[in-house]
Amino acid sequence: MTAESTTERVLRLLSLLQRRASWTAAELAAELEVTGRSVRRDVERLRALGYPVNATAGVGGGYRLGAGTRLPPLLLDDEEAIATAVSLRLAAGGTVAGAGEAALRALAKLDQVMPPRLRAETRAVFGATETLDRPGAEIDPDLLVTLARACRDTVRIRFRYPGRDGVPHERTAEPVRMVSTGRRWYLMAWDTARDDWRTFRLDRMHDVEPTTWRFPPRHHPDPAAYVQRSVTETPYRYLARVRLRATAAEVRDLVPPRVGRVEEDDDGWCLLTVGGDDLNWLAAHVARLGFDARILDPPELREAVTALARRLTEMTGPAGP
Repeated sequence: MTAESTTERVLRLLSLLQRRASWTAAELAAELEVTGRSVRRDVERLRALGYPVNATAGVGGGYRLGAGTRLPPLLLDDEEAIATAVSLRLAAGGTVAGAGEAALRALAKLDQVMPPRLRAETRAVFGATETLDRPGAEIDPDLLVTLARACRDTVRIRFRYPGRDGVPHERTAEPVRMVSTGRRWYLMAWDTARDDWRTFRLDRMHDVEPTTWRFPPRHHPDPAAYVQRSVTETPYRYLARVRLRATAAEVRDLVPPRVGRVEEDDDGWCLLTVGGDDLNWLAAHVARLGFDARILDPPELREAVTALARRLTEMTGPAGP
């Protein structure tokens, strides 16, 4: 074996270890088309380079790439490279503070080593793509790490959070999961003061600190569904429930999850739940969807729809004198 072919094989071994959690020596030997002895030598070469490859003896044993003191090179195939480049471009305009600059640095590194054919494909995607979403509130990445660890370790957290009066109060909660709606980040947690589930906006949480109090995991609702319900219903003066003659999938194409909740109903209808502080806005929002609709509640929305219909009818009349 030449030095060059050995290097290529070691890099391929590293790629295989990154692809799956665990491999047996026989599986690696078959993939690399070498003997088990060669696999063991290549594993030692990786260890010498600083990449911890853990080995387990026995029938169910094998090799696993562990966490080390340095990040191993990521070996990407064509589809992975393009997907990573596109994702980094989108992250450059994201809501995590500092992530945009870091994403651009990573994108520059990836672009530098990309083969010309892949670079052309990713730039074609960039050139044909525009983003309409406004940037959301920026989140400190350290806060994400702190909350992620607390969720993982089932540790209570303390933080300051504004109440309805706008004054920050100290809160204690048992975090379960973070949920991103695209523009905002939320935490679903058990509020120890209210003795109930609650959602907290991460951009409003301050002085977040983990405690040493470990809590037993509770049976909890689906975090994504719970946050969506809280975001679309709780903060508003009016909560509209409307039946639409359409499938849930058709309505979800027009109503983002952060705006309204859509559920399947009977006989080709679905149920839309959407909140708002302005009845006229709710009436226009439902009308612009373009589906046959039946308003279930609130009754005031029916009056707003009637008034909107009257104004629209008057607009079709002859011009003024």
